[in-house]
Amino acid sequence: MRSIWKGSIAFGLVNVPVKVYTATEDHDIKFHQVHAVDGGRIKYERVCTVDGQPVQYSDIDRAYESPDGDRVILTDEDFAKLPAAEKHEIPVLQFVPSEQIDPILFDKSYYLEPDSTTPKAYVLLAKTLERVDRVALVHFTLRQKTRLGALRVRDGVLVLQTLLWPDEVRSVAFDKLDDVAEPKKQELQMAETLVDTLSDDFDPSLYVDEYQIELKKLLDEAIASGSSKVTRAPEAAAPEMDAEVVDLVAALQRSLEASGRKTGSAPAAPAKAAKASKATAEKKPAKKAAAKKAPAKQTRKGA
Repeated sequence: MRSIWKGSIAFGLVNVPVKVYTATEDHDIKFHQVHAVDGGRIKYERVCTVDGQPVQYSDIDRAYESPDGDRVILTDEDFAKLPAAEKHEIPVLQFVPSEQIDPILFDKSYYLEPDSTTPKAYVLLAKTLERVDRVALVHFTLRQKTRLGALRVRDGVLVLQTLLWPDEVRSVAFDKLDDVAEPKKQELQMAETLVDTLSDDFDPSLYVDEYQIELKKLLDEAIASGSSKVTRAPEAAAPEMDAEVVDLVAALQRSLEASGRKTGSAPAAPAKAAKASKATAEKKPAKKAAAKKAPAKQTRKGA
């Protein structure tokens, strides 16, 4: 996993450095849009409505339009000046019972990793949250957006769950629920009995995404059968020799040519060296023999 944010939790006067990681991932199979006639990929371009030309992402700014139709264009430099863009601190606002937070407010979940050599403060905060059985309500900034969050513990690891702001939850009132008669006592008792028969402890491992499993099976069978719906991937081209390796081989070849040798005649050198060694070995005994005869000649002169 790669961290997406670094900062620290302000727990009173205690500072807890942390790294933030996305806690969940999407397992849905991804599809591309293609032309039904020839299977060509459908591409989307960012086109300017004024000159009709494609626009690079680096040349795009953001504009706000007021209810009266006034438009304000802001650049990245404008957003960088906002105080929210500079905050790398997660202050704890208060500790609240978890049952008081409506589940509809929960948004995304993030793992927090201690970002210090001695994570004692991290462990202290995690153990404290477990003992008091409460969640820490925090406030922080992520991707140029201020957020409210609930800090809790999961398997000894701090988990930060972003919360929607109260005004982001729509109020609802359905007319069909008006003037509906209350359920009868017998109906409630039968419904409660049915609930009892289906009641058990929650085990998420018991539930699987059947749709994705069947979809993957359908795709695998289509690829294995080689049906007309499948376009085979082109065979990978043979890897080309690295340019640096080619230059090295050429340099070695030129070096051999400069020394007066050819790559094909190189193995002959050891044979010549062997002959020279043999000739030297044959001459050495002759010299020793001459050295033995010399003393005998000197003896005759002395007589």
